[in-house]
Amino acid sequence: MAHVSGAVGGGWVGYLSYPDPGADGRGSRIPEAAGGWTDCVLRRDRDGHWWYESLSGAPMPDWLASALATTPAPAGRPASGACRIDWAAADREAHRGGVLACLAAISAGEVYQACVCTQFTGTVSGSALDFFIDFVDAARTSPSRAAYVGGRWGAVASLSPELFLRRHGTVVASSPIKGTLPLEAWPSALRASPKEVAENIMIVDLVRNDLGRVAITGTVTVPELLVVRRAPGVWHLVSTVAAQVPADLPMSALLDAAFPPASVTGTPKLRARQLISQWEQHRRGIYCGTVGFASPIAGSELNVAIRTVEFDTAGNAVLGVGGGITADSDPDAEWQECLHKAAPIVGVAVPATATRVG
Repeated sequence: MAHVSGAVGGGWVGYLSYPDPGADGRGSRIPEAAGGWTDCVLRRDRDGHWWYESLSGAPMPDWLASALATTPAPAGRPASGACRIDWAAADREAHRGGVLACLAAISAGEVYQACVCTQFTGTVSGSALDFFIDFVDAARTSPSRAAYVGGRWGAVASLSPELFLRRHGTVVASSPIKGTLPLEAWPSALRASPKEVAENIMIVDLVRNDLGRVAITGTVTVPELLVVRRAPGVWHLVSTVAAQVPADLPMSALLDAAFPPASVTGTPKLRARQLISQWEQHRRGIYCGTVGFASPIAGSELNVAIRTVEFDTAGNAVLGVGGGITADSDPDAEWQECLHKAAPIVGVAVPATATRVG
């Protein structure tokens, strides 16, 4: 295939769930991993142009060419409403208990920071793919790391803004998000908040450590630190860590070093993961895992599966949200942060005093 800027061509596409159980010990709602290989892709660039790309050089099928010639570009189309999810309230008291337990663990020196999460559950009417298309097009989300994987087992619709890993050749980068304020706040307040800055810096150090386990010595750098960026409903602090790895390093070794992502676990990572499994009642599932692709042309790119909805075959949907807890965290403020993150997906009228349902 001739080189085209932004070309993907084909490759592996799939997801990996967050690997740890919840306190209830229940198994996964959907497969812990799913995906497959494709020889060709249909790619739409930022200018609205369609590109058919094939690793083997196979021509575009006639039916696809005809469909593209007769189907209007989707940009700006209204939401179809073909998929509706009736969301139940998340469990505020359970989340508060997790935050308080995390603060106690920080005071005891067990962890310095950990990500404590909650879940919204809903019943689905319609297609998960329609949900994904509507929300990708919607101005209220506009996710930069969106991804969708579906099968007979259900579906994963990720509206993530966060880059977990990008690898092209020997160059690897990760851009953790840590530090959040609602859009009505001044964005400069993020950089001025000792709590939000500390939250980000600690995770940057963890990513540096993760990549340093497999990187060529002396190549780990931080080209971006504490950049304020807008995401659906919130402002985020984003940093970027980069490194060089040996050319023959398998992707599995990179994942062994860095997965699950630093920003959704804590420091130190192993102890944080152990405690999170005690604090959170339910298994996270795809939430806090990763969705992405690995292409012989474009390299590999994986998101952090936040703002991600899991669909099972029984008509149920699960959305996880959470945030990093540090010594300065306030349980009520952390709950409000969860609501701000969930609002673009579950709706703005999320009950602030929600109690457990089911």
